[in-house]
Amino acid sequence: MKEIRLVRVGEVDSEIISWLLVALSDALRMPCALEDTVIDPACAYHPGRQQYYSTQLLGAILNCANGWSAKLLGVCEVDLFIPILTFVFGEAQLNNRSALISACRLRQPFYGLPEDLDLLYTRCEKEALHELGHTFGLLHCSSHTCVMHPSNSVEQIDLKTSLFCPSCLESVR
Repeated sequence: MKEIRLVRVGEVDSEIISWLLVALSDALRMPCALEDTVIDPACAYHPGRQQYYSTQLLGAILNCANGWSAKLLGVCEVDLFIPILTFVFGEAQLNNRSALISACRLRQPFYGLPEDLDLLYTRCEKEALHELGHTFGLLHCSSHTCVMHPSNSVEQIDLKTSLFCPSCLESVR
């Protein structure tokens, strides 16, 4: 049976976790549970950039799997990067097991705006579904409303839905 296990990477707002547990289970129609393991993100900190290398955190998530066969979604609130980009909202192993999202740049205060928790939770859901989609082998989708459409800004995240287009949905189920 397919299932999703959430892994906290550092301190994570419990409301984000609660939202994702329900939203991901509903959207993917598979069990979703929170693991007790908490990964320390310090192993991936890059002092020069003052950010965290997401690929290293993906490895740490996979290392804590202890033989689980589930898809693993790391959730953090630190600013993520990969060397060729200024930042990323998340990263995933294509057609494999682990994915990671960060709420850091999904929060309105990051951009000098008042907090909007409903918007934050929706953005986290979309990014989690997007990165998990990659673990199921999905590439970026050309449909602008599909959750698998790429997003380089929060505005692009806000424009798409939290749904897979019919073609992408078949690959996930």
